[in-house]
Amino acid sequence: MREHMSSGPDSRDRLALLDDGDVHVVQDGRPGAPAVLLIQNAATPIALWDRVVPMLAAACHVIRVDLLVRGRSGRAAGYDVIAQARRAGAVLDRLGTGQVTAIGHSSGGSVATALAEQRPDKVAALALIDTGPSPDAKIPESALVRLLAAPVAGPLLWRLKTEATIRKAARSGFSRPVDIPDALIAHTQAMTHRSFTATMGGYRDYLSEQSIPDRIAALGLPLLVIFGEDDRRWVPSSASAYRDVPGARVELLPGVGHTPMIEDPQRAATLLLDFAAVANPS
Repeated sequence: MREHMSSGPDSRDRLALLDDGDVHVVQDGRPGAPAVLLIQNAATPIALWDRVVPMLAAACHVIRVDLLVRGRSGRAAGYDVIAQARRAGAVLDRLGTGQVTAIGHSSGGSVATALAEQRPDKVAALALIDTGPSPDAKIPESALVRLLAAPVAGPLLWRLKTEATIRKAARSGFSRPVDIPDALIAHTQAMTHRSFTATMGGYRDYLSEQSIPDRIAALGLPLLVIFGEDDRRWVPSSASAYRDVPGARVELLPGVGHTPMIEDPQRAATLLLDFAAVANPS
């Protein structure tokens, strides 16, 4: 690895040089503490976790990986979930990290699950935040989002996006008024239409092959599921599907939408810290 830049006195911000491209990695907290790996959803940058990182870093070694075209990552090939998970595992190898609690938000939960499937030596436990368990749990997309996937209209609409339209789309996922992080706007503006549609397609394919609860049940790992009761991306009641995983802990947050880390960071961080301390104490 080589140093990329410093994002603050308590953060270690680097590029991990992998075989298929450079991956942006940020570390916070004490390296010898229990490790947690944070993987955000396909349409958001590392900054999605900013409000919970200080609380997590007080007790954990927090690792954030900005895969593919997200943030400052290199534009590496491979948008599918399997490739992204393999890349996350390679980052953990480069860091010399032992086992981690892998935490994924929304479609990032698919990457966390695939990482656990590929690298049982690296994942001690899984925490999924508003990760839909199966395709039928998805709330139908708006007409505009469906048009974005169209071969002709999609690229044109993507080029016409503005800060205002991005903010409007982002707010539709929240159940309460929140400040949209500027980093999210910059990230979306930097993404290409191809990277957006290919990455989202990769998540759909992975979810269609086998449900997330079935995948995790076969792994036998400790599982925490956090779901906003007012999620507008996935049917909130679908969180009950995870109760079929032996020993799973499912927490529903009232008054919270799709992104608890932004809407209720204190509650989200507390749940994650409690779980990580029990699931991966060393």
